[in-house]
Amino acid sequence: MAKALTKSQIAAAVAEKGGVTKKTAAEILEFIAELAYKNAKNSFTLPGLGKLVLVNRKARIGRNPATGAEIKIPAKKVVKFRVAKACKDAVLGAKA
Repeated sequence: MAKALTKSQIAAAVAEKGGVTKKTAAEILEFIAELAYKNAKNSFTLPGLGKLVLVNRKARIGRNPATGAEIKIPAKKVVKFRVAKACKDAVLGAKA
């Protein structure tokens, strides 16, 4: 299985395609990440990739797998990434 691309490899690829320096490409990637963090509360969409959304989870009852004892899991907010259909089709292949 191939290794995941590192931040510097992604920046290098963006720099080569965009005709900018690697440093500028890395700054662009950092800016996109900061923008996503600030706007995730309202949902942040990366066209063609997916959407960051904030989801409220309800309180629920869980079990300790070691003892079987019931525990209360409190309600909380979580960040989810919903993958875009275009991304799914490109990675998995379009359904026939």
